[in-house]
Amino acid sequence: MVKYLSTYIAIICTLVACSDNPGSTANDPSNKTPESHAGMILVEGSKKAITLGTNKKGAKESETPELKAILNYDYFMDATEVTCNEFKKVMKGEKIAKAIDCDKDGPVTDITFFDAVLFANKKSKNESLDSVYEYSSATFDDEGHCTNLSGFIYDADSKGYRLPTEAEWVKAATSSYKFKDFSGKLIEWTNDYLGKLKDTTIVNFAGAKNSNDLGERVVKGYNSDSGKLNLYSRGDVYTVTSASHADYIGFRLALGAIPEATWLDNQGRVLESPVLLLAKTGDLWDYTKTTGMKLVFRNDITGNLAYIDYAKDESSIIEIVDTISAYHPDISPDGKKVAFCTGLEGLTNQSSLYVRNLDSAGSKLIKLDVKSAAIPRWDVLKNGDTVITYVSNPGNNKDNDAFQSYSTWQVPFANGKFGTPKKLFNGAYHGGISEDENLSVTGAKLLRARVKGKDTIWYNKEQACNASLAKDSSKRTAFLDFAGKTGKDFIGKDYATHQYILIADSTGKLKQYIQAPTGYTFDHSEWAVGETNDNMVATLVNSSGAHKRISLMNLAKNKNIDLAEGEELWHPCFWIKKKTARDDNDFVFDPDSAGMYYNTSGACPNAIVFRYKMELLWQFKDSSNTVIIGSSRSYFGINPLLFNKEITAVNLSVSSSSIIGNSTLFYDYILPHYKKLKLLITSVDLDRGHYPGTTKDNIFYDSYKSYPGYVYDKNHDFWVGKETDRLYKATFNSPGAPKYASALRPNRGFYPQSSNQWGSPIFVMDSNWINWESSRTVFEGKIETFEKLLQKCNEEKITVIGVITPQNPAYKETGAFGRHGLLRSAVPKYMKILDDFMEKYPNFILVDENKMGDHDYTDEMAMDADHLSELGAAKLTHRLDSLIQTLDINWK
Repeated sequence: MVKYLSTYIAIICTLVACSDNPGSTANDPSNKTPESHAGMILVEGSKKAITLGTNKKGAKESETPELKAILNYDYFMDATEVTCNEFKKVMKGEKIAKAIDCDKDGPVTDITFFDAVLFANKKSKNESLDSVYEYSSATFDDEGHCTNLSGFIYDADSKGYRLPTEAEWVKAATSSYKFKDFSGKLIEWTNDYLGKLKDTTIVNFAGAKNSNDLGERVVKGYNSDSGKLNLYSRGDVYTVTSASHADYIGFRLALGAIPEATWLDNQGRVLESPVLLLAKTGDLWDYTKTTGMKLVFRNDITGNLAYIDYAKDESSIIEIVDTISAYHPDISPDGKKVAFCTGLEGLTNQSSLYVRNLDSAGSKLIKLDVKSAAIPRWDVLKNGDTVITYVSNPGNNKDNDAFQSYSTWQVPFANGKFGTPKKLFNGAYHGGISEDENLSVTGAKLLRARVKGKDTIWYNKEQACNASLAKDSSKRTAFLDFAGKTGKDFIGKDYATHQYILIADSTGKLKQYIQAPTGYTFDHSEWAVGETNDNMVATLVNSSGAHKRISLMNLAKNKNIDLAEGEELWHPCFWIKKKTARDDNDFVFDPDSAGMYYNTSGACPNAIVFRYKMELLWQFKDSSNTVIIGSSRSYFGINPLLFNKEITAVNLSVSSSSIIGNSTLFYDYILPHYKKLKLLITSVDLDRGHYPGTTKDNIFYDSYKSYPGYVYDKNHDFWVGKETDRLYKATFNSPGAPKYASALRPNRGFYPQSSNQWGSPIFVMDSNWINWESSRTVFEGKIETFEKLLQKCNEEKITVIGVITPQNPAYKETGAFGRHGLLRSAVPKYMKILDDFMEKYPNFILVDENKMGDHDYTDEMAMDADHLSELGAAKLTHRLDSLIQTLDINWK
């Protein structure tokens, strides 16, 4: 028997049923904000607008345009950042409380967004307040940091502790209230996902409803010179996700509900009926083994169809706005179109049937020209023709005469057009037809079946509905019942209407059941289409009768995962891309491990970038003669497409990388597989020399253990001497993020950045803390590692170009070499070592484009204080190309 289980995240710990209560509404008298609260300041609601974002020329896209927000409600906010002492006191007994190392009276730092969420929930519970955040399970790393909360939901109507919204933070920061440390040394978590802003005025703005494909969050404040605070900044120099943590990220809490909260979608549009995404591609891999998935459903509040294309943009729910009220959508076998009708199962009425493209415009809409057609289902016949099966009337089938007056039809569909409809038989069998066409089912209000041309009634003629025939050879029928005697006898206990999905075999005999989660019942249950893999999809209905969630279930694995939450979500259809015969027969790797370089564990902050660099590594191993490695400075600063035609380059640089991780990448992957390699280009980051290379940023040090692809590579000796073409294919098809796919694939790993000027110098750390004497061990270890790489490349006749990329010329006016410190007085010692390497290793060339700040890279060539924009990258790459043309490199 199959029971409905919560998804298990296979890392360290799982917490279930993590909401303390369902929360109260904004109109509940018990939910009103008190007049005072210890350590917090009351911010009063008003009609005065505050400004988010900026219209400043050259600002980041995510920070433009200006948005005006009016917050007409009262809320409390911490006067100061949460202290280390308070955090440890509330989180007593948790591993994170022991791992955090900070001054007890100072702000707590180095925690993830999810750590802050768990703190807020626990503090709410301690003070008998509502929990604002809900989730189904939690994932922790070895240090106790929470790196993922599956099924994460924020309830704006609950009055408990939470993180402030971006708008609340800015309103407090610009007020006359006595808040502290807004412009201190830390940036602070807010409650918001990082989404696009809109040039408009919004009342009670609560941010973006869903994350972008990276899961980025808004952080506010500043981690450097307090005089440089700007209120429109929404991020850090590096990507900030819910799993990020750094010693300069802290937080403060807010308290109070947000009445009638207004949300934006990822495109900056106001959501009339917001839908929250609860799962992404990586979360669904264990169910489907593919990124090719689509979900379409009816938003019953608007009457429109909405869909998610997990392969294209897993973070966006696209609603197809139309005046046609759409029911019972079904996705075509190729996943490109959707058929739907205007009639509803169980209601005797006229219905129209339409097909349209599954895109944002719902383009190429076409109507079937018949009197009535309802509940369409796509099929592919044995001869390869694509058809749509439908019924003339979806009404109640209890009366046999009425049922027999209805009929089941098929119409061909090809080249965007309907063919001629053909009547199959009497009776409205809208639950589906089996592959061999010997079984048809329907259910509303009886579970009727047509077996080899003969009509019969299953389930002892008790009431049933939502019949769905599996689109495989199993001939299984799933349906819902009304707690009838037959169902109770099968399950062995009493239950509520629609509490179970019942599954019958080809003869109508009950074989399995799926139980709804506590507090919910089922509706609109359907088998997945395409590659079914024992997957079903259904809506979850709460005690008030609202269809709040859509959930995916896998019968074979006894597990489920919630996909979306909204006010009224109806008629889901979940499409899974079919595997080809070649995929099944030729694929020799373990599909659960091969190429699986990314998941949502959060073990490495830049795992998603590494995932695409690994894809490119396998793709270009036989053709590339030049490889670029290094940190974000070469990642953004060297464009492999701009070199001379005899140079085939690929950029494998990743933000926060150092020579420690890059040497592992070189020895384990690049050197064994890049047989044509003649040139290695690497960034030389003098001011980052004090970083040990043993943190999570270096995926090859320890974080790799959380990603099956790297472990699989290591266990197979990194595929030395083995064919890897199918490994590239596996990596290409593995979970990822469309934002990075669209940027990195066509640019061979280079990520173009817009111009944003050098701005003011930024200091991650005081340069006086980072000097030659105190960091000698780390420096010398990296120098030794770099020299060994030069030795190996010299033996292999590989030329190495080390590049010191330009930084803000204003660092000349400070005591620091660059963003990450290093006393300028210590730089000559480094340069002397590098100069000596050029004398010792004739294959090594140092290119200093920074020149201690005396360079010619203008503001338009800068992305920020220590990174180049696309224009700057073009200049640097052309200079490198000109240098390379003077070298005696035999590219053949």
